[in-house]
Amino acid sequence: MASPSDSWMREFNEASKLADDIGARIAERSSLPPSGPETQRHVSAIRRKITILGTRLDSLESLLAKLPSKQPITEKELHRRQDMFVNLRSKASQMASTLNMSNFGNRNNLLEQDSKPVAEINRTTGLDNYGLVGLQRQIMREQDEGLEKLEETVISTKHIALAVNEELTLHTRLIDNLDEHVDMTGSRLQRVQKRLAILNKKTKGGCSCMCLMLSVIAIVVLAVVIWALIKYL
Repeated sequence: MASPSDSWMREFNEASKLADDIGARIAERSSLPPSGPETQRHVSAIRRKITILGTRLDSLESLLAKLPSKQPITEKELHRRQDMFVNLRSKASQMASTLNMSNFGNRNNLLEQDSKPVAEINRTTGLDNYGLVGLQRQIMREQDEGLEKLEETVISTKHIALAVNEELTLHTRLIDNLDEHVDMTGSRLQRVQKRLAILNKKTKGGCSCMCLMLSVIAIVVLAVVIWALIKYL
């Protein structure tokens, strides 16, 4: 169990919970229709969580590289945590590939580094002048490779931004469809209200005619009664 001061293990546990949640949501997708607004919203939520998981994995990788200088840790424990991280990264890549998030996989490949101890070594120890020159050239090559990876990472980030923009466009389209359905329902409701008003007027008109007819009959009956009384009295 991680100690309260072990920030890396806390971050790792949070990332593992997020990965489990993503796995459960991917499993739930099989119970949804192949297409439709509900399915699209579900997939969009999974994609956002996978993107967040990728960010957390990058943070974990950075913390793991600085771990030996931050807290006392054995080499065995360091290797164990590196294996844990690699397994979680692999799980995240598999879930991303399930949703065809190729940019996520490319991003992991660009940022992935070989698992190795991070102990700092004095690279110049025991080197002569020729060795120092060779070391300097090697460092320059490493810097060039680092710049190339940085350029690739920037391009990958651009692709991620495009994917997020695509998700926003999808949500905008769903909202527009919802507005259209609301307008159609409002129009139908207005038509029903007009028909009810017409029916109500017709009903009132029918009652008026009936009352008039009854009044006429009552007057006729009253006239007959009066005539009969006058005639026989």
